[in-house]
Amino acid sequence: MRLLHYLLFSLCFLGTVACSKDKDTAPTDDTQTQTPYTFDVPQILPQNFKIPADNPTTEEGVALGRFLFYEKKLSGNNTMSCGSCHQQSKAFTDGRAVAVGIDGISHRRSSMSLANLLWISDFNWDGKAKSMEEQARGPIESDIELHQRLAGAVQKLQATEKYPPLFKNAFGSEVITEQNILKAIAQFERTLISANSRYDRYLLKKEELTLDELEGMKLFMTHPDPGTGLRGGNCGDCHGGTLLTMQAFHNNGLDATLTDKGLGEITGNPRHNGLFKTPSLRNIALTAPYMHDGRFKTLEEVLDHYNEHMEYDSPNISPLIVEASNVAGGKTLLLTPEEKRKIIVFLQTLTDSSFVKDKRYTDPF
Repeated sequence: MRLLHYLLFSLCFLGTVACSKDKDTAPTDDTQTQTPYTFDVPQILPQNFKIPADNPTTEEGVALGRFLFYEKKLSGNNTMSCGSCHQQSKAFTDGRAVAVGIDGISHRRSSMSLANLLWISDFNWDGKAKSMEEQARGPIESDIELHQRLAGAVQKLQATEKYPPLFKNAFGSEVITEQNILKAIAQFERTLISANSRYDRYLLKKEELTLDELEGMKLFMTHPDPGTGLRGGNCGDCHGGTLLTMQAFHNNGLDATLTDKGLGEITGNPRHNGLFKTPSLRNIALTAPYMHDGRFKTLEEVLDHYNEHMEYDSPNISPLIVEASNVAGGKTLLLTPEEKRKIIVFLQTLTDSSFVKDKRYTDPF
């Protein structure tokens, strides 16, 4: 009898251990195979990028991620999706100064463009998320944005006829998990590649730019040196390279008194207060309003800020900006109105019209 009790206890114990595994790990069907996704990276962009080892990009995962990106069941009241604040026609921004969630509550920051995330690290304006998978969870569970625990989204999707087969295609199991939701969204977002602007075609020697556009490009790329008479707009110091961002964090002199600490809020380092991620300027003509809080409605207002309205007493202001002037000893850039106009003309060549119409990225619903 004791032996029987022991055997029963052992079986129960083993069953408990088996059931105590990560509840977010779905059983997989070893016979289910996925098709590796081939990234067609344009020659103009960096050819080196990293895909997480635990989330390889597949055709099936991308297809599922596209549905999830536009799925309103990911929000608490089924009225909004990721695509609500990241609209393809606006280069995956929303045209608002700051994002507004399902409860009508305004976020303190604007929705960032999602183009070319394949090469980006440190996501969000403050760099809080360190991976695309981590970033995808934030807006869903934010009380201000989609306002739903991811566990609730799992229950909703599991109850549909549509999603269990799609998850099986992508991950080998019809059991939907939080992690696989995030992985699929990240897979789709990694495919959002933009590199077919007039500027790109110029670099590839497939199209010519006008004289004004070329002069604007030169001003954009040049750090001014009044000692030698070299005039420049100083934009390329922070928005350089073909990604048009150096991926650094800067305080660009918006406020003398900080109301949003940016990166410093995440790191706790006072030297990081007021620093925000420098976004790419690709498709910049489509992503107004501008800055982390959307305070500038037009590109003209942005240039006016750098040229005439810098707050040089702002804590931790970037030295790349402080030292830039086209006049010896000058404060701010001191570009001429004509130079500002040419820079804006160049910025308009960064619009990739094919990106905002690409059927691979459209709402499948």
